[in-house]
Amino acid sequence: MTTMASELSDVREVPRTPAPKSPEPSEPDVRRHELADFLRSRRERITPEQVGLPRGRRRRTPGLRREEVAQLSAVGVTWYTWLEQARDIQVSPQVLDALARALLLDRSERSHLFSLAGAVDPSPGADCPSVTPALREMLRQLDPLPACIQNSRYDILAYNRTYGRLLCDLDAVHPDDRNCMILSYTNADWRAAVVDLPEMNRLMAAKFRGAMAGHLAEPAWKALLGRLEAASPEFREIWARHEVVGPGGRTKIFRNAHVGLLRLDHTDLWLGPSSGPRMVTYVPADDETAQRLQRLQALELADA
Repeated sequence: MTTMASELSDVREVPRTPAPKSPEPSEPDVRRHELADFLRSRRERITPEQVGLPRGRRRRTPGLRREEVAQLSAVGVTWYTWLEQARDIQVSPQVLDALARALLLDRSERSHLFSLAGAVDPSPGADCPSVTPALREMLRQLDPLPACIQNSRYDILAYNRTYGRLLCDLDAVHPDDRNCMILSYTNADWRAAVVDLPEMNRLMAAKFRGAMAGHLAEPAWKALLGRLEAASPEFREIWARHEVVGPGGRTKIFRNAHVGLLRLDHTDLWLGPSSGPRMVTYVPADDETAQRLQRLQALELADA
């Protein structure tokens, strides 16, 4: 017994090495996985019919397939698959903009998408701090003279009732599409209202090129340019000419769907440096136009 006790007293417990802990995921890793989960959840809630695609007979995937999202966004299927697999790949604001449109994201979801990707949203839909309540009141007081506030990218930031009916029903246009370039090259009602559309589009593209020289690296400008090039062969042909024109006013002729022909003197009232926001006003060039603007205002008030 003594010998056994002595042997036991000599036994020493070997210290155990703790199992190595898994490294905590980095913030970029967490963001990528959150982005992947978010994209997958948004994809699965959309039916093919919502985006104009045929359902087909053998659809097992809830919502859209990955290749369908890639098709709608004009990106590669493999690249989009990697994005949903949380791979470490770069995502440009232009691609995020296309994904947001393809997945029918609302404003909050779109903001969340860009936040997860660590990118700046190029959409002009957010309220512009330069459009103060006082400026909105000025726009209202100018009725029936059509007036709006634009930035140098042609985003329509605010407008009065008459301007909202001048070229199309602007209230019915999605805020992200309220851009004179987008409307003039892609919106059927807007295009039908411009009497000399080819010349108007040529001058607008030339002014846009001149203004873009100081914003070449900015996501919002690149996103708008990419959208126009993808949507309009007419724009691509004009853009390839590399014409440049400075800002300036002139008489414009519109064919309004409600009151007929309007001859209007266009003026830019700059609200800051010439590259910043401006108030665009249209003053009647003749008495007949003045009377028709009164009628257009009355129509708008009757429908309000």
